[in-house]
Amino acid sequence: VQGTGGSSAVSKCSAAARGYIQDRFLRLLAGRRRRRAPLIHRGYYIRARAVDHCVQDFLLKTQSLPRTQILSLGAGFDSLYFRLKDMGLLHHTVVYEVDFPNVACQKATLIKRMKELSALVGDTGGEGLGAITFSGEDYKLLGVDLSELSELERALEEAGLNNEIPTLFIAEVVLTYMENTRSDALIQWAAEHFPQACFLVYEQVHPEDPFGRVMQQHFSQLNCALRSLAQYPDCEAQQRRFLGKGWTECNVMDMNEFFTCCIPEDEQQRVQTLEPFDEYEEWHLKCSHYFVLAASKGMEPSWTPLLPSVTVPRHAGPVGMAGSVPAAVCARLSGIPGLRRYGHHSVPIKPGVILTTGGFGEESGQHCRMRNFHVLSKHAGYWKAVCVTQNIPDKRWGERLYHTVSCLSDTLALVVGGRTSPSSAGLGMLWLKFPKTCNASDPGDVSVELVSLPPAAEAAALRWRHSTTEVTFKGEQYLFVYGGRSALEPVLGDWYFLHTPELSFTAIAVEGPVPESRHSHSACSWEGGVLIAGGLGAAEQPLGSVFLLRELEHGFQWQTVETHPPLVPRYSHTAHVHEGKLLLIGGVWFHASSVPGITVIDLMTGLCLDYVINVEHLEWPLMLHNHSSVFLPNEKELLVIGGGGNCFSFGTHLNPEPVALSLSSILVSH
Repeated sequence: VQGTGGSSAVSKCSAAARGYIQDRFLRLLAGRRRRRAPLIHRGYYIRARAVDHCVQDFLLKTQSLPRTQILSLGAGFDSLYFRLKDMGLLHHTVVYEVDFPNVACQKATLIKRMKELSALVGDTGGEGLGAITFSGEDYKLLGVDLSELSELERALEEAGLNNEIPTLFIAEVVLTYMENTRSDALIQWAAEHFPQACFLVYEQVHPEDPFGRVMQQHFSQLNCALRSLAQYPDCEAQQRRFLGKGWTECNVMDMNEFFTCCIPEDEQQRVQTLEPFDEYEEWHLKCSHYFVLAASKGMEPSWTPLLPSVTVPRHAGPVGMAGSVPAAVCARLSGIPGLRRYGHHSVPIKPGVILTTGGFGEESGQHCRMRNFHVLSKHAGYWKAVCVTQNIPDKRWGERLYHTVSCLSDTLALVVGGRTSPSSAGLGMLWLKFPKTCNASDPGDVSVELVSLPPAAEAAALRWRHSTTEVTFKGEQYLFVYGGRSALEPVLGDWYFLHTPELSFTAIAVEGPVPESRHSHSACSWEGGVLIAGGLGAAEQPLGSVFLLRELEHGFQWQTVETHPPLVPRYSHTAHVHEGKLLLIGGVWFHASSVPGITVIDLMTGLCLDYVINVEHLEWPLMLHNHSSVFLPNEKELLVIGGGGNCFSFGTHLNPEPVALSLSSILVSH
């Protein structure tokens, strides 16, 4: 548990070095320095921002009072006191910090050694008295085990903590490491002994969904299990916990809501453009698995730092599920490491034969961008897969993620876009050529050829997280390339009509309301046009709109497809159309009480039904984002290949094997 404090200080320090947070004291306290990944920077930014938001609100609301105090529980190597003191916010506030005795001693030694720190605090030489390891005018550092409440109480009393003045308690990822009986006792003790008090908590939530299971496993492996999650698995349970232990007011929000509601738009944009970033799914999942809570009692006026400054339409209440869809692993496809990947693309090249390309995954025991292709085909009722490595000049294929592959004939497919790293320009187009007889028993050679495009057409290909869909206009075949993002544009809303087979770009008139820019949406061919659903919009907010691009005599027209109840906004899902129904599979949404399963939209009536995926027969968490899926109409079955991602600092999760979802119960023909 003590180790977690050190590593979080290093991560905060790295975030400060990249300009996410302003804090010149972190580097003095963190000790070692390491550069963390952009995803980690964002995660620690939102954590620091949530705590600061509440602390500064407390100081603002109590600034006219003669005296207040802050008690930081399990403070570790946090720089809170030094930041507040430096900003001139502690005129009448004393800060008390408590942590394990050896952590408090290490921190005290650091403060004494560092001129920048000791000059701010002014050593009054009170250490050695009881549990005090460092004592300044307005700063006391105590070494006590928080789970020993009577010791804590005695130590705080000796250090001069005053029960009668407004007090802010801070517990930033601390209570969850304690046994529930002890953390509950601490929460109740604070309410009973301090007539005017506020309590700020930041920690994890939602242990049982796929991301939550990976998160729990990570902390268990570190030997510091998250103990509060079983009893308090969601924000509502945490709120009930505080209200039941003597606190009269309590607001709580997860970090997606906090980012959207409590951080001004210009600041959101600043953070989103600090470094090249392309891990939206993992960022939003991380945010839905952490909450900030502000409880208070006896405060006049009442302390409510988490009332949103802007009202954002929330999807109220749990998503009602119309039924469930069983998931089963595909016999004989387990143990093929190359199928463990995400950001890849799978396309049927003929009935019962699938080509999977690109993405990031596992190859010869290493995590890397995937160079090899896989051909899957069904033989006597069973899927079989084979890895195809030949004829792939590395530079041309470019180990791409988030590309599209469109099959144009039984021997030819076109790859459009994709990327290597998010800071590099997108990749152009490639032809994939394969024999007519290609299958998993005899794949033959798959050859790759570069498509040379006229400069004007390059922009169509230099993108990723886009869609490429077959459309028909005046009896001719076109590919409709839409949306996505590029190295320069975080979100695109343009489109191109690409006439096949010679790949010339054609101007075709499009009328009607233009859909807002998006990437990571889904696109399906339907009745000669295209159905676009969901996606991530300009402010990194999921979209719930569905559009139909419909063929008219002289061109196409955008039409909005109204759904009822409204579609829960989502992105990073896959989609298929079957007999007038649009099926959306998985994805990421902000609605934390459940994960997206399968949504069926009736395109005639607009009726929208959500189905949960029953995973009781899977022995591992099924992550349905950045996956690929192929619909098999005869079997009314979906084959899900790959999926997963880099779960914040908890490790990379790749779905270990393809999964079959049986849709026969929900696709009953009427």
